[in-house]
Amino acid sequence: MQMREFELPDPQPGALLVDITAAGVCGSDVHIWAGKDPRTRLPMILGHEGVGRIRMLNGPKRDLFGEELKVGDKIVWHRGVTCGRCVYCAKRREPSLCLYRKVYGTMYSCDQWPYLTGNYAEVLYVHPQSEIMKLPEDCDDGLIAAATCSGATAAHTIELLDITMGSTVVIIGPGPLGLYTAAYCFERGAAQVFIFGTAADIPRLQLAESFGCIPVNVDEVGPDERRQAVLDATHGLGADYVIECTGVKACAQEAVDLACRGGSVAIPGIAVPVGEMSILPFEQIAVRNLRLQGVWVSDARHMYEAVTLTLSGKYPLQEMITHRFPLSQANEALQAIATRQAIKAIIEPQAK
Repeated sequence: MQMREFELPDPQPGALLVDITAAGVCGSDVHIWAGKDPRTRLPMILGHEGVGRIRMLNGPKRDLFGEELKVGDKIVWHRGVTCGRCVYCAKRREPSLCLYRKVYGTMYSCDQWPYLTGNYAEVLYVHPQSEIMKLPEDCDDGLIAAATCSGATAAHTIELLDITMGSTVVIIGPGPLGLYTAAYCFERGAAQVFIFGTAADIPRLQLAESFGCIPVNVDEVGPDERRQAVLDATHGLGADYVIECTGVKACAQEAVDLACRGGSVAIPGIAVPVGEMSILPFEQIAVRNLRLQGVWVSDARHMYEAVTLTLSGKYPLQEMITHRFPLSQANEALQAIATRQAIKAIIEPQAK
């Protein structure tokens, strides 16, 4: 990535210009950086997770709760821009599947007006359709930025699975998505939550353990032993819910094997094409009455739930934020995530 300057666009009615105070560096940003995301529109400004302060408004603007917004307010906005009128928005009430959905920092080119459409920037153009939450002054902007993607997608996952009290859950992958998912599982009353990670994930596994999870280092515990541990904890049945949060095809395959008869497997972690996966429809799915649930992104209600959980302080989610960078070191921030040095990295465009 290279630094580039733009003239500030004049916001259309209902739009905002926001001074970005924190931009989260997501694993999806690394996929785009590596050229693996087919939605990419070059040239572009990366970054779909953001928090900022209102710099300019064009006309009256209110947040999700009807509170009028003003210049200087600290806000967060939903990363997806949806039409509100297609069959998925208006009829099925699933705006995450909107036929015309676009995402800041993912699907906009900076060669087209309004140019400033990604959060790795000093200023972002927030479209009139974007849902907005006003934030308390004392919150950690970087942590809230992380909630808008990993946290919101985790909320969507839990909603689709409808996790019940007393259940056993296996989460594969202890990154931000897995950590948020674990927190939600406990909020739903899960009795035990296993979380799988590698030796490189030890700090993540330790953080998950502080939530109440049972950590499993897959570099020390083989697949047969992992499955047996889950069986031993569930009277020989298997996990009620298995959630694959790594985006790795082999992990999705293992998720199917860990679930009990009548269980559910969710795949929120796969965000780019990963090739084919081998499943036996009769033996693994039909006979076991297994439910396979895809999870695609999230919508504004999930963002609200994630921000609310984060602000509650019930879980030490702030410990996910291990690295912070100025905008001039955006490439270093991406590298920290790509090499797993950071659990979560934040870019602070206003920092000098």
